[in-house]
Amino acid sequence: MNFVQLLLPDFSLILCGYLLCRHSALNRQVWDQVDRLVYYFLFPVLLFHSIVKHPLDWQAARPLMGAGLCMAAAGIALAYSLPYWPLLGARVDRRLHAAGAQVAFRFNSFIALALIDRVAGPAGLPLLALLIGLLVPVFNIGAVLPMARHAGGRLSRELARNPLILATASGLCANLLGLQLPEGMTPTLTRLGQAAIALGLLAAGAGMQLGAMREGKALSLALLTLKHLGLPLLALLMARLWQLPELPTRVLLMFSAVPTATSCYVLAARMGYNGAYVAGLVTVSTLLGMFSLPLALGLLANW
Repeated sequence: MNFVQLLLPDFSLILCGYLLCRHSALNRQVWDQVDRLVYYFLFPVLLFHSIVKHPLDWQAARPLMGAGLCMAAAGIALAYSLPYWPLLGARVDRRLHAAGAQVAFRFNSFIALALIDRVAGPAGLPLLALLIGLLVPVFNIGAVLPMARHAGGRLSRELARNPLILATASGLCANLLGLQLPEGMTPTLTRLGQAAIALGLLAAGAGMQLGAMREGKALSLALLTLKHLGLPLLALLMARLWQLPELPTRVLLMFSAVPTATSCYVLAARMGYNGAYVAGLVTVSTLLGMFSLPLALGLLANW
């Protein structure tokens, strides 16, 4: 399977979003509202519908959950260990590291949800939704901890109100209870899901900005290497340790290799850190995703 050709249409939409934001009347102000629409309404609907529509085999899902948690813990630990590495540690600005470490382990849910059907088919979407619901709180806590002195106690409230977590939790509850949506709602929910994917990718492209990348070059290289090489290798290792079948392994690998979350720079700026530096890391990560995703999926094909 040629994963480059498979993923090209989705990354073309990211490029379209970038060009529209920079070279048309659809400027950053417009895309901020699109981003909110996708994040607070369209993607939660997509997640909830996909989980309810595809009953989960919880016995089979446990190894995927375990592998995902182990991968997340290892990724966070590696990101925060960088100041203690020989040679690199002396060149790391601790404040830049506190703001940028999150780039090495967080993920862009817009891109992950857009790609999952191409990479793993319809059966992969509920597995991805499970990973999102499980790991969003873990990664968000990991992102905030080094900046905690500016957090103001908001973390628990933000997690409790996170629309992706709420949609996943409610969908899993409905799945456990065996509830089904009325058949007449399916066409509407399907169209909302299709809109979520296209608009989410366009919004991801519109959010790219290079920012102040002149600072912390060694740190930037280390963080992006961890994100786009280290995390996929960790995912493959955990998949083997937990003896995952082919489909969950494919989902975990794709999840590990997608670009980092665009909200990384928003969080850094809001908490008083160098948001422009983190914005640059996010942009480069989005570009690197075009290479790391085919590489990660190619590892599975040749393992």
